[in-house]
Amino acid sequence: MLMYSTQTTGPVPLASYMRMCLTGDVGGYYTGAIGGQDRDQFGAKGDFVTSPEISQIFGELVGLWFVAEWMSQGRPKKIQLIEFGPGRGTLMDDILRTVKQFPAMVDSIDDVIMVEASPELRSAQIDLLCERGTSVSEASSGHFQGRLAHINKNVNWVDSLNSYPTEKDIAPFIVAHEFFDALPIHIFQSALAPIAQSKSSPSQSPLPSSATSTSGEQSTKADPARVSQPPSPSYEWREMMVTPTSPAAIASAQAKSKSPTGITTSIEEFQLILSSTPTRHSRHLPNTSPRYQNLKQTPGSIVEICPEAFRYAAEIATRIGGSDPTQKPHPSGAALILDYGPSDTIPINSLRGIRHHKLVSPFSEPGLVDLSADVDFTALAEAATLASDGVEVHGPVSQADFLEAMGIRERAEMLLQASSAVPSHTAKDGENIRKAWKRLVDRGPSGMGKVYKALAIVPENGGRRRPVGFGGDVAPA
Repeated sequence: MLMYSTQTTGPVPLASYMRMCLTGDVGGYYTGAIGGQDRDQFGAKGDFVTSPEISQIFGELVGLWFVAEWMSQGRPKKIQLIEFGPGRGTLMDDILRTVKQFPAMVDSIDDVIMVEASPELRSAQIDLLCERGTSVSEASSGHFQGRLAHINKNVNWVDSLNSYPTEKDIAPFIVAHEFFDALPIHIFQSALAPIAQSKSSPSQSPLPSSATSTSGEQSTKADPARVSQPPSPSYEWREMMVTPTSPAAIASAQAKSKSPTGITTSIEEFQLILSSTPTRHSRHLPNTSPRYQNLKQTPGSIVEICPEAFRYAAEIATRIGGSDPTQKPHPSGAALILDYGPSDTIPINSLRGIRHHKLVSPFSEPGLVDLSADVDFTALAEAATLASDGVEVHGPVSQADFLEAMGIRERAEMLLQASSAVPSHTAKDGENIRKAWKRLVDRGPSGMGKVYKALAIVPENGGRRRPVGFGGDVAPA
């Protein structure tokens, strides 16, 4: 389907390619298993391992963060727990098991909402979270509803949160863990605009990589009054597009990739090319923020932009703070975003493919390879605060700093003590607990504690209270 689409319509934006690969109805990585394959993307037998799968402590501390925010906001009487991209449901399972220890908060839960587009993953979440022997029914609004095992509350599955109604008096507590990194991105590059566009000769300007100066010494020696000065160069954004790799290039790559055993390595079926002219996306998206506009005059500058991330961040913010004071007079709730990406710079060259726990080309085996890109946390913060005056953003902070502030060391010691008291406990059990929590806070160059970040969106309070994990403490309720 992907090959047919690109051959029929020509090159497509990278975002379209990613969307078809990840969530396409036919052969999508998350939504459309190829050839009836029963795939599990998560865990040691899958393609990658996420923090909740590494240690239960991760989900427990996220649950405690929700409890702390709930207490700090005066214990709202009506709340929702919402997760974007729940995977197998492990994170929400640990959150609910933790929240269960606080009966007053459990009583305040109106329902739990899981934002999940994959029928296969939804089924895995139902098996883990719902009471055994109970059925999940389809509600009139199109979402699915079941009953949670941990807290005996309703849980609803929706493809998109905007299809689920919001209320003024409800406080949403939202988590998005490794959700934003899987959203499709556009890539743009600054290129020299054709001279005709600069009101000069209609001839085409070369790309910045091959541009040379023609003014030289002769211009400096000539009489300025008699020689017109060349116009200042003009730059424009061009979009990186995806197109099939030529059959000749594939054949050449196959010949070169043969190992002595005769096994052929993965071949890139698609490739990135730079559009020859501006596209509708390149005319609009890089102009949405001064952060991108400031780079336009630097030839060869590259920016990655994720409009879907802006939309989700804005949606989260308006649920907490309202789009205006009349929509939600009293902002309430909180969101915790945990993902990887730079703290304050625009991501570049971050598109990656992962298969069987190894980095592979994002343009090989589409539908069988997980695709992701770094999250632009500054862009998320901008989108949230622009969407609602009723919220403020804290962070990002490193995952290591966040988890240590939440007490990961202390919780790990408690688990070690509890584990050692079990008759079947072995030294390996204790070592596994230690390795797991230390992996989550590893500050090495590519360690999870450094690469992953945490960002909080909370009700606007003039900066008087910082959330727990972001330099604050639990405020007295």
